[in-house]
Amino acid sequence: MERKSRLVFSVKRQEPELIIPRRPTPREVKQLSDIADQEGLRSLTPTILFFRNNASPSLKGRDPAKIIRKALSKALVFYYPLAGRLQEGPNKKLMVDCNGEGVLFIEADANFKLEQLGDEIKPPFSYWEEVMYEVPGSGGIIGCPLLFIQVTRLTCGGFILALLFNHTMLDGVSFAKFLKTLVEFARGANSPSLMPVWEQNILVARDPPQITCTHHEYIYEKVNESKGAQLDTEPMQHKSFYFGPKEISALWNDVPLRLRNFTTFELLAAYVWRCRTAAFKLDPDQVVRFSCVVNMRGKHYNILPPGYYGVGIACPAACTKVDDLCRNPLGYAVELVKSAKDKMNEEYIKSLADFLVIMGRPMFRIEGNFLISNVSRLGSEEIDFGWGKPVYGGPAYASPLTTYFGKFRKKDGEDGILVLMCMPPSPMERFEKELKKITEGSTEDLYKMKMKPTKILSKF
Repeated sequence: MERKSRLVFSVKRQEPELIIPRRPTPREVKQLSDIADQEGLRSLTPTILFFRNNASPSLKGRDPAKIIRKALSKALVFYYPLAGRLQEGPNKKLMVDCNGEGVLFIEADANFKLEQLGDEIKPPFSYWEEVMYEVPGSGGIIGCPLLFIQVTRLTCGGFILALLFNHTMLDGVSFAKFLKTLVEFARGANSPSLMPVWEQNILVARDPPQITCTHHEYIYEKVNESKGAQLDTEPMQHKSFYFGPKEISALWNDVPLRLRNFTTFELLAAYVWRCRTAAFKLDPDQVVRFSCVVNMRGKHYNILPPGYYGVGIACPAACTKVDDLCRNPLGYAVELVKSAKDKMNEEYIKSLADFLVIMGRPMFRIEGNFLISNVSRLGSEEIDFGWGKPVYGGPAYASPLTTYFGKFRKKDGEDGILVLMCMPPSPMERFEKELKKITEGSTEDLYKMKMKPTKILSKF
């Protein structure tokens, strides 16, 4: 029998270049807020989008790399701090030197078609390093580019857009605003529909600072300058898990009707947290935490202007013992997830800035902490440079610290939630076994709950 040849991915890259703002921009130094410059955000965050070929006559001969490069130079006029470089002041205080050096851009061509990547394109991507080349010496936080973009053209006429952004400069919401601006310029706009606003002074510590709330998501000891918390060095495995209407309805059926005063996100977050905790086989008496990224632009504590594009998030946490989390009904975990989200208010935000200053920018807790970032409402899957919406648009991978929840549409058109996980191999194997219990257990008809699939997912 003839053996099918395995596709060998190959990408030919042009020389990396720095894209600068199209027009002169202010030369100044801007301090980051006391929330933005914390140690736990000093990293690069990956996003990837896959676009099909579009046979529209209006796109004939148009090159996505050239279009995005031109749009990028226009967008940086308005987001000019992103073209600068971070530097540290006294006490490691971060500030951005708006020197206009530019963001890193790579134009590339691949040897494969989009359809050769599989029936359904979703993380993890074994070829990430091909479509997002790490330029030697550019991957740091201080004195390095703050944004990286690689446009890889495919042989079918489609393309892949891969991006990395410095998390101290942007959170997910801010990045989504920047990406929307990039699309607007690519499609012919002369200015952003929403003008970006800096104003990071809103999120600085009070004078004098005072901790008025409990911040369980952080290490409560002052950080030693030479020794911070480190991520586990054990080899990690990346996987993603799909939760569609069938799986989510099974979870809803696991909770008594009288207790269903929560969202699908809270339900799914609670379930994944419990499965992950069980997979690590922790001591029953160990205290574990659930943290979720909460947007400070919420309607109940709208202290940031609409165009604000710095870091405007907090990660409030709830605590419990392993035994209580794993042995109690699912509703117990759901209530803890709700309690974490409900901690967020204006006083919590002020206390957070004060806490980070007083405690010397402590790291997020890693051991026994489960942090979820829900990116399903950021709109990456709606980005359209003119070629149509992406086949997949969202995070490229999770990290040992952060799990992502994002939207995903299957090939048959079914919409669901994709959970991106990163764990050591043994816990990952046990985690997968826990998840199988969803489909092997209760899978009653959705309509017995008087709730349609679309409504289940719209509550996310």
